[in-house]
Parts: sequence; C-alpha cells; structure tokens
Amino acid sequence: MDLAEIRLAQTRIAPFVKRTPLERSETLSRRLNANIYVKYELFQRTGSFKARGAFNKIMSLDEATRAKGVVAVSGGNHAQAVAYASKVTGIPSVIVMPESTPKNYVEATRGYGATVDLRPTIAEAFEAVKKYEADGMTFIHPFDDPVVMAGQGTLGVEIAEELGNALTDVVVSIGGGGLASGVASGIKGLIPGAKVWGVETEGAEAMYLALEAGHVVQMTKLTSIAKTLGAPAVSETTLRYAQQLLESVTVVPDAEAVEALVFIAERLKVLTEPAASCTLAAAERLRENFTPDSHVVLIFCGGNQSVADLCSYLSTVGSR
Repeated sequence: MDLAEIRLAQTRIAPFVKRTPLERSETLSRRLNANIYVKYELFQRTGSFKARGAFNKIMSLDEATRAKGVVAVSGGNHAQAVAYASKVTGIPSVIVMPESTPKNYVEATRGYGATVDLRPTIAEAFEAVKKYEADGMTFIHPFDDPVVMAGQGTLGVEIAEELGNALTDVVVSIGGGGLASGVASGIKGLIPGAKVWGVETEGAEAMYLALEAGHVVQMTKLTSIAKTLGAPAVSETTLRYAQQLLESVTVVPDAEAVEALVFIAERLKVLTEPAASCTLAAAERLRENFTPDSHVVLIFCGGNQSVADLCSYLSTVGSR
C-alpha cells in the first residue's frame, strides 16, 4: 500500500478512533540506554489497534453494501473491533468464533451488539463465513485485506508525524502481519530511513518461519500464551511486506514476554497483553542496534485480557 491509501484511511476513521498517546519513558530509556517511547495503542477503542482497520473497511463500503452487514472470524481483538465498528455505524454484524475463545472476548463481542456464531475450530469458523457471504454480508479479514492494513497503517503515520526525522526505530508485534505491514508502510512512507523490527513469540512465529522458508508456512500447532498473535499462517501479501520493509523478526519465549508484562505493569502502570509486552522483550534482544541517540518506539498494540489470564500467565510461565 502507498502513503496515499493510509492518508485516505486516516480521513475515513478520524471521527471514530482515538489518536493514542506517544510518550517517552524515562524508565525504559534508562533500561535500554536509548530514547524509548511507547505508543499506547491499548487505549484505543475496544482496547487494541484493530478498530482502525475495522472502521476503514466498513467506511470504504458503499451504503447499499454496508447495509447488508459484515462478518468476521476472530477469537480475539478483531472480533471486538468489528462488532464495535458495526454498532457505531449502525449495521448488522456476525462474528464467527472458535469454541476455545476466552469467555471475556465472547461476552465483550456480544456486548457490542454482534451476533456470535461459535464453531468447534477456527477452520470451521472460516468455512462458516461462506454462508454469510452468500447472504450478502461482507467478510472483513483480520489481516489479509489491503483496506484493513491501510487502517492499521494510520498508527505508523501518527508515530512518524509526532517524532519526525528524529525517529530511528519502531518495534511492532506480528500475528498475521497486517499491523506490521501497515505500520511499516506508514513509517517508511514518511521517514524512509527509519527501521522497523518485527517480533513474535515462540509457538506463534508464523512470520519468522515464512521468512526463513521464503514462502508461507502453515503452523500445525499454536502453543504461545500470546493468543492474539496466534495466526496459523501469514498471507502472501503480509509476507511480501515483511520481506521488503522489516529489518528482521525477533522471536521471544513466552517467559520473556511475561517478564516484560510484569515490568510494564509495575513501572509504567499499564496492563498489556503478552502480544504487546513482547515488544519490550524484543527490544532487550535488539539493544545492540540502538545507541544513546536512537529514538525507538515500542507499540503496545493491545490490553484485552482477563485477570484470570494474567494469573494463568504467571503460574504457567513460572513453572516452565
């Protein structure tokens, strides 16, 4: 996608999303011996960046198409984003979710007014979409859609606009790759010399495996506790963006993501998902690439998790 597509998305979604805070952290700057900033996207509508892409997709549809409603597949943040965007724009929505979806995600999605269709597996959830599309509903893919990616790219543009040419590095987590693709496109469109570093967790490293293989790799088992990074495969499109725009993809163990999550909660006073805290864990591993003159942004992409999940993280990872 080019910068013009992201700028169009910015105009479309401006009435519906927040321009989330970007703040320098003295604590993290001392820890990493560089100028470290946090993009607090967990304060976005519905608690994650996903609202940007959902609104951009819905607002890109003509009125007749929009009126027929939208359908999405998600067991996480995409579900809530599409449900919320549909509620705000006054259109029907169906979210097809695997039965393994945490209860708090199901309840939040229903709370936004969406119809939830539970299916035994994620594969069966995607298969069920065909029925809704046959009824005229528009499918909103969680990441493999250029309009959705352009919406996520507005986050990168916000970072670039605020830091300008001082910006040297951005660390962004990867699930299916839509966020990283959009952010990297937005950053590079305004500041070509800035470096964008991807991060995944062990057991959810679909992009790392694809980059190593040179083609999309289907993961047979997802084991990471970072469930919102749990895409079984990236797409051809997001792989291409990663090959062209990312410096590398760092894979961190769950234990390091949880350790970072605890540090962030205690010192920065925000509760992130492991999918967000892993950016700090990756920055620790990448620190030799930064200098005291570097201006590095960590994207805290989401904060939707239950207290039960947090307790589970601490007990499970602590026992490994």
